[in-house]
This record gives sequence, structure tokens and C-alpha cells, in this order.
Amino acid sequence: MRTDLIRRTALTVAGIAATAGGIAGPALAAQAAPAERVAASVQAERRPAGERQLDVRYEAQPNFFYCGPAAARNALSVQGKNIDVDTMAKEMGTTEAGTDSINDITPVLNKETGRKAYHSTELPADKVDGKHVEKLRADIVRAVDDGRAVVANIAGTATDTDGVSHSFEGGHYISVVGYSEGGKTVTIADSANPDQASYRIDVDALAHWIASRGYAS
Repeated sequence: MRTDLIRRTALTVAGIAATAGGIAGPALAAQAAPAERVAASVQAERRPAGERQLDVRYEAQPNFFYCGPAAARNALSVQGKNIDVDTMAKEMGTTEAGTDSINDITPVLNKETGRKAYHSTELPADKVDGKHVEKLRADIVRAVDDGRAVVANIAGTATDTDGVSHSFEGGHYISVVGYSEGGKTVTIADSANPDQASYRIDVDALAHWIASRGYAS
């Protein structure tokens, strides 16, 4: 099924079952109204010093295994692009087992962006330290300042700045669409649940969420 229309229906419990490469599960806040989506600019909105947020034309994923293509679609939407998720899923090799790794997503982002702006970075399992956190922070700030969203492959549970836990034990893909405090806090667009489509998380927590997987920035 195509995602030309915004879906407001949360995924079923069955759809939240774990798969190898990308799992849908609990996630995020409201979608933009059609008029807001049409008016969305590819330019990032300037906020106070150390803060920048990109305008996302958010869409939820249509099934439990399309989190990779959906995260890429939401990321590309900040540049005014509206890419069909079925087409991207084919290019990424997405199956009901999900999308294998961030290395399957980065080439698609570059193809749709029209330049080799994105590169993949992998984070080690259980060995994320301050250097990894700082690189992630710098990569997010650099990408967002360039008008690009970051796509991250995460697994496990993380708690956002409002104290809400987001759990994807089997793995999941999300988009990072903004930052504040110079990148110490980042804004997530999550395709899993349109009722929880946006939240903020500490970049250190995000780095540990990505551990054993990777991100495209």
C-alpha cells in the first residue's frame, strides 16, 4: 500500500513483533495538516543560538517492516521531496524482515539528494564513549545546518526528555530532524506511531540507542 495519504492509525500489536532489520513499535506527536505540509519549506527554521529545526512533511509507515523506507522518506521531506516508500523499499532490499542496515539506506538518500552528501557511520556494541557521542552530535549539527535530516538505525529502549520510554528491541529506523543546546538534545521524527510522531532525546542517549548499528548523516 502506498503512503500518498497521511495515515493516522497506529500499528497493530501484531505489527510490533520484532524483526531483524526494522521494527515498528511505540513512538511519537501529531502529523502536519495538509495545508501545513504544502507550506513546509526546505529551509531550516532558525531558532535561538544553538538550535535549529527542519520542517518535516511527516508520514507514518504503512506496515510493521517499512520503518527504514519511511524514515528515509521523512528525512528527504525536509528538502521538499516526496518519495514513494514502495520504490525506496525495493531499492533498499526491504522485506518483512526489515531493512538490513544503514548501509542499504545511505545510497538511496544520496541518489534522491542528487549528491554524495550522506555517509554511513557505525557505532560499536557496548563500547560507545564520549568520542562517539561527540562525533554523532557534530554530524547531526552539520547535517541539519546543511538542510538535511539524519537517519539512524536503533535498537533497545531509550527515554526522551519528557520521561517517555520508546522501545524497539528488534530494531527500528528513525529520522533526526533538529537539535537544540548546540546538539546536546536532538529532535526525532518517528514513523512508527503518528500519535507520537515527534520527541526530543539527549544525544548521549541516542548514541547508546544506535550502538551496534549505525546512522546516515
